[in-house]
Amino acid sequence: MDQNAGETAGAAADRPAGAVTAGAGDAAEDAGIPPQLALDPADPNPPYEQLKQRVLQGRQDGTLPAGTRLPPVRRLAEHLGLAANTVAKAYRELEAAGGIETRGRRGSFVRAADRTEDLAVRAAERYAAEVRALGLPAGRAVELVAAALERIR
Repeated sequence: MDQNAGETAGAAADRPAGAVTAGAGDAAEDAGIPPQLALDPADPNPPYEQLKQRVLQGRQDGTLPAGTRLPPVRRLAEHLGLAANTVAKAYRELEAAGGIETRGRRGSFVRAADRTEDLAVRAAERYAAEVRALGLPAGRAVELVAAALERIR
């Protein structure tokens, strides 16, 4: 067992039962944890259910747009003071419901709320990979897309 696991368990033991929250906004953002994933200790729903709802709500309201990479299970679990299995359960259920997709070792990503946007995100990712391989600067790649969209209006 590593030292951090013991510290996390100790920190969780110091909280009242059910008190599961994300850290302060800046700390969460510094750790690569979207602040939308903070959990509410007063919420009667179990943490895995809260996490699912936070991702689905963020997807719906645009605060977690399609293509957003979610934190790895262990990092999010440590940050929230949860067991890794709790976060993994939320991710599995989100994937089964179509809310996220897991791309192997690349991680888990928020899926688009509708099929059209999902297809557009995938096309954008393919284009980004191609222009990166060509060595084209990001700004120029965006200019080319904007020009192409103007031409096909």
